[in-house]
Amino acid sequence: MSFPINLLLVITVLISLRLPAQEYRRWHINPDGSISWTLGQDIPHQDHIEMSGRQISAVLRYGVSADGSFTATRSLVWPMLRTIPNNTHASFTRRFSIDGFETITVNGRPLPEETTQEISLDGTLRVKSLAGKDIALTRQFFPSTTLPVYCEMYSLTNLSGKPIRVEIPAGSLKYTSDPTLGVSGSYSVTVEVKGNSYAVVPPHDAITFTMTYAAGLVNEDPPTIHVVEERNKRLKFIQDISNLLVLDTPDSILNTAFAFAKVRASESIFQTQGGPMHGPGGEAYYAAIWANDQAEYVGPFFPFLGYDYGNQASLNAYLHFARFMNDAYAPIPSSIIAEGTDIWNGAGDRGDAAMIAYGAGRYALASGSEAESKQLWPLIEWCLEYCRRHLNAEGVVLSDTDELEGRLPAGNANLCTSSLYDDALRSAVYLGRSIGQDKKILGRYAKQADQMDQAIEKYFGAEIGGYDTYRYYRENDTLRAWICIPLTMGILDRSEGTVDALFSPELWTPDGLASIAGDVIFWDRSTLYALRGVLAAGFTSRAMPYLHAYSVRRLLGDHVPYPVEAYPEGSQRHLSAESGLYCRVFTEGLFGIRPTGLHSFDLTPRLPEDWLEMALRHIHAFGHDFDIVVKRQNSSLLVTVSDLDHTWLQTTIKEGESISVTFRE
Repeated sequence: MSFPINLLLVITVLISLRLPAQEYRRWHINPDGSISWTLGQDIPHQDHIEMSGRQISAVLRYGVSADGSFTATRSLVWPMLRTIPNNTHASFTRRFSIDGFETITVNGRPLPEETTQEISLDGTLRVKSLAGKDIALTRQFFPSTTLPVYCEMYSLTNLSGKPIRVEIPAGSLKYTSDPTLGVSGSYSVTVEVKGNSYAVVPPHDAITFTMTYAAGLVNEDPPTIHVVEERNKRLKFIQDISNLLVLDTPDSILNTAFAFAKVRASESIFQTQGGPMHGPGGEAYYAAIWANDQAEYVGPFFPFLGYDYGNQASLNAYLHFARFMNDAYAPIPSSIIAEGTDIWNGAGDRGDAAMIAYGAGRYALASGSEAESKQLWPLIEWCLEYCRRHLNAEGVVLSDTDELEGRLPAGNANLCTSSLYDDALRSAVYLGRSIGQDKKILGRYAKQADQMDQAIEKYFGAEIGGYDTYRYYRENDTLRAWICIPLTMGILDRSEGTVDALFSPELWTPDGLASIAGDVIFWDRSTLYALRGVLAAGFTSRAMPYLHAYSVRRLLGDHVPYPVEAYPEGSQRHLSAESGLYCRVFTEGLFGIRPTGLHSFDLTPRLPEDWLEMALRHIHAFGHDFDIVVKRQNSSLLVTVSDLDHTWLQTTIKEGESISVTFRE
């Protein structure tokens, strides 16, 4: 077989640059920002998506069979209905496979065979299909934003030239749980169908009915449910989030993936007896907080988004961890569970104090709130002192394991924990200056951060697999995904070798980074840290093809539309904090925002060479609602920071140059 010379040249260049292959796209982006799968010969296919409200989460497993029929089961989780034993996973959960259209009759018979035409995601899941040739069907699935209720809307349209008679079995079913298995005794689930029990549908007219699933204590009446109103509230929530922190680039894939990730990061917050708690989800992790997912990953993101309930949940998480400060400096719990009434610490010290100090410092700075910062300062100080007391003889931080909790080896001192501690020290210096803390203490933190830089280089710096990068722990001799983390903390001593290793065939896969070279295991969190770090380190042209390919796969591939937790564990659950990490690829990576005070930040924009302009609009950090616009101007960049009333900064900089921005009242 021979190839045209120009094709051979392209192949050679792709191989030499090790660029990701073109990703398969099952879905497409619509003009309104939703995505759709228009069915062709690409069936059968199954997928799953999680959607959440303040009192419920739904994992919808849906798909199309080989005959074109639509199938769905819904796993419904009520986090505040606690089961026994009241542990991490003790949320009342039920799975149902009832389909509303299977319950009705048309002209006295079941619906004709169904052919699915299109499935769309817009914060709800919408399905369009045909039953026979003369009946159009639509389904729409979504959780209530505030009630312990999951909703489904069904619509049937008569496409024929004569009336049809439709019977809908209006009524309800009530399921009651075993009282010995509930913390509060029996729980009930009420499944209710509402609509006209009998209707004649004229030609080209439609009829609509609904199904709802509501849970509560067995002696409670179900809430009053207006499904159309609940749908409108859900769509308003989606629209509200879409108007906050808007990514505006020439790449519609990135813009849309960012918009979807904001939704998943924001929706998974539950109104518990311990206050609002952001939860990972995945049918497993609710009404609880973790030092990594909530304190480290998503907490620092919410001030940029400006979602008030997200900020409340972040502050609440840090204050819950603060309850466990102690004079003996015993480890802080990894997780606070069961609505704040218990803890989980089954993996020992995972480096949790470093995670919390890192996240709380960055959250406090970006919040722009002096009052909140002063609230959090004792927690930050305690966590930093805990880490200092756990330095080994070589000056890096000891821990029992890391955030993977023993799934992969981490030694007794790992690169993640020390890198997080390093950045936390630097944030503490910035924060302490902003709230008037003792200069001697801040000077000590600055010195400790410099010492940690040196200790990380000396202890972890190594040649691994032929790359000048890091070993993850002392005995490590295989490339690991988490070699990326120094880049996100501004530690650039081995940046070139690390970037080469990250994008090497040994680590990079179609799903992002393999957690360990030569294995199929991947965790999206490390891929998202890596993409952020590579951009922040200035390797923009290296990072963008991989960021684009990853975004195509997660937004438009076979499992959509959010970043995932892991594979093979958990079947690639749509855990919520990973979506926050995706957004941070842009805020901290592409735009290079590094908080330096309650009303100030450093800005190092990384405009890709084939883009003329990019913008991040309605950033709500540092006490302001502002835009950053970056435009190419010959060989320089024109950077504008402004809000509706004021242009705070407009300057021309060289590629890779940093500038300081301060909002002065």
